[in-house]
Parts: sequence; structure tokens; C-alpha cells
Amino acid sequence: MDVMNYVFLGASFIALVIVFFFVKWIFSLRRVVPTNEVHIVRRGKNTMVYGTPERGNEEQAKQFCGNSYYEFPTSIPVLGVSVTVMPLSIFGIDINDYEAFDKERVPFVVDIQSFFRISDYEVAASRINRIDELKKQLLSIVQGAVRSILAKDYLNEIMGERSKYGQQFTDEVKDELKSWGVETVKNIELMDVRDAKGEEVISNIMKKKKSEIEKESRIAVAENNQHAREAEIQAEREIALKEQDKEKEVGLRRATVTKEVGIAEEQSSQAVKEQAKITKEREMEVTKVGAIKQAEIDKEKAIIDAEAKKRETEINAEANKRKLELDAEAALVQTTKAADGQLITATKNSEGIKLEGDAKAEAEKKMQLASVEAQLTLAKEIGENEGYQSYLVQIRQVEANEKVGLAQAENIKGADIRIIAGAGDVTGGISSAMGALSPKGGFNIAGAIEALAATESGQALLSKLGLSAPAAK
Repeated sequence: MDVMNYVFLGASFIALVIVFFFVKWIFSLRRVVPTNEVHIVRRGKNTMVYGTPERGNEEQAKQFCGNSYYEFPTSIPVLGVSVTVMPLSIFGIDINDYEAFDKERVPFVVDIQSFFRISDYEVAASRINRIDELKKQLLSIVQGAVRSILAKDYLNEIMGERSKYGQQFTDEVKDELKSWGVETVKNIELMDVRDAKGEEVISNIMKKKKSEIEKESRIAVAENNQHAREAEIQAEREIALKEQDKEKEVGLRRATVTKEVGIAEEQSSQAVKEQAKITKEREMEVTKVGAIKQAEIDKEKAIIDAEAKKRETEINAEANKRKLELDAEAALVQTTKAADGQLITATKNSEGIKLEGDAKAEAEKKMQLASVEAQLTLAKEIGENEGYQSYLVQIRQVEANEKVGLAQAENIKGADIRIIAGAGDVTGGISSAMGALSPKGGFNIAGAIEALAATESGQALLSKLGLSAPAAK
């Protein structure tokens, strides 16, 4: 059992050691791309570009997959990779002592300078595996373009117009460079043109040009000397003419000055006289203006005084008018106050009389209402009390009998009645007489009325009683 444990521990330790070294090996395969390089990594059919793109270059940023990767050996299936290192920065190719020919097959040597950069790393990596191979291909491309372009012109033109060939070289290689994933940074430059080894064509051309230059220089010097002498003669002539013109001008100037001085003196004298005249006229005008102004001032003063007096009169009249108005207003106010007092007094008196009359009317109204209420109460009592009703009927009968008795007495007074006294007393006799006039006495009331109507006094009585004599049967 102990042996098995030792075996297990030993196996575990070996496994840990293997894992440790495996992990260490994995980390040792990690590659970080320097900032001036680009690594094209191929794994099977896939190609990936790793590096740090230039700031602001969006095209590079789209191509790059990062700046670190794991470089597994190509012997490991699936994971194995192959790496091609390309420069991220600009690289140059110089062609020195390159022999070319002109249009007439005249040999000469040129120096060419060019600068490139990789624009498409995947295309470049698909064409070559190392940057040296790419540079060789670019060298061949540039040489071919230089040879073909220079062979179209004469050597004199090539020497005289070197600057135009840089653009022609660049245009010639542009399309071919694109197929390699490369582009030029600037135009390819033709730096120098000189004789090939053992040739003196350019030297002769230069000597010819030098002699032509010397000739032209001597001619130019002679012409310049001639022109200088002619210029000197012309200058001397011009100086003499200018001196003559100057003397003439001085004489004319002196005469002109003398003339101008005389004219100026005459003009000055006339000007003085004219100025004196003008001064005199101005003094007279000033005097005249002063008199006119004084008259206007006096006139304005008189107008102002009159206006002041008029204004003073108006102010006094206005003050008197205002005083009268104030007095009238005060009297009106006083009268109004007195009238208001009388009006208030009269109003108070009328109100007192009105109140007194209203009190009397109210008292009379209450008295009448009391009488009516008493009568109503009496009528109510009479209607409800039969004994009292009988009493009132008897009272009315007595009053009626009294009126009839008075009327009879008045008639008897005028009638020729004689009472025969017999036995008995006076009262009894009167009673008997009155009884004789009553129905009980055997007299008919109608007959009594007819008897009354027979006399004037009876008719008067009947009229007072509102009775008429009965019609005769």
C-alpha cells in the first residue's frame, strides 16, 4: 500500500513538472510585435497581420488583428504557423551606377533614389516570404521603368530636364507596385547623370556647353561693356542737357520771379487800397447795422413795455374779477347755508305737523274703529240675547211714540180742541185724550192721518215724519 502511494505521488509530481514546463513553453511562444514591424502569420489557409498601426491610419487598423500572437512550430498540426516579418516604416531603394541608353543608344550612368511602404500586407506576404525578396523585386521593377523611360529621349534632354523624369518613373511603376501590395511615398528621383566607364559623351557635351557658356559669357561681357559705355555717353549727354536746361530754367525762373515780384507788389498795393476800401465800407455797414439794431432794440423795448403794461392791466382786471367771484361765491355760500337752515327748519316743522296730523288721524281712526267694533260687539250681543232684543224694540217704540206724541201735540196746538173737564184729574184727562188718539180709543190710524192731512200743520208734520196722506176711498 505504501508503494502505491509513493508511485502515485511520483506520478503526480512528474505530471505537475510536465504541466509547468508545458505552460512555460506556451508562454515562451508568445510574440509581441515591435512598433516598427508587421508580422504576417499564416496558419493553414488563413493569413493574419499583427502589429501596431500608425496613428490616424484607418486602413492599417482594419488589416491588423492585434500586436501579439503565439508562434507555434510548423511541425504541430493545426496550431503550427509560419511568420513573415515586414517593416511598418518607410524603406528606401537606391540604384547607383545604373547603365542606361538614350534614344540614340548612347550609354550613360544614372543614380536613382526611391522610397516605398507596404500598403497591403496580405498581398505582399502572399508574393514573398522575406523583405529582402520584396526589395529585390522592387529594384528590378524600378530599373525596368528607368531603362524604358530614358530610352525614349536624347541625352541632352535627359541632362537638361531631369526633374520631369521622377513623375514619369513613378507613373510607370504604380500599377505593378500595387500588385505587390506596395506604393511609393514620393516620386522616384533621378539624382545624377554621368558618363559610363570609358565613355566621354557627357564630358564632351559638358565641354561644348562650357565653351558655349564661355562664348556667351565673353559676348555678354563685351555687350555689357558696350552697353556700359553707351550708357556712360548717354548719361554724360543727359547730364549736359540737364545742366543747360537747368541754366535756362534758372534764367526763366529769375525773370519769372522778377515779374512775379513786380506783379505781387502792384497787387499788394491794389490789395491794400482795396482792403482799405473794404474796411471803410465795413465800418459804414457796422455803423448802419448798429443804428438799425439800436432802432430795433428801442422798438422791441417799447413793445415789451406796452406788453408789460397791458399784461399788468390784464392781471389787475383778472385779480379784481377773481376777487368779485370769490366775494360772490362767499355770499352764495352764506345764502345757501341760510336757505339750507330755513329749509331744514321748515322740513322739521312740516315733519312735526305731519306727525301731529298722523297722530290725530290715527286717533280718529282708532275711535271710529272702536265705535264700529262696539256696534259690532253690540250687534253680536243683540243677536245672541233675545231679552236685550225685546228691550231695544220697546225702546224704539217709545221713541216712535214720543215723535208721534210730539207731532200730535203740535197739531193739537193749532186745532180747536176743547177738553171738557169732568170728573177726574188733569192727568187722567190727558191720558184719556191720548187714548182717544190710540187704536184702543177706537180711532183708526189712517183716519187720524187723514185728519192730520186736512190741516197745514198736519201736512207739515206728515212731511217731517216722511208720511203721505192716504188716498180717499
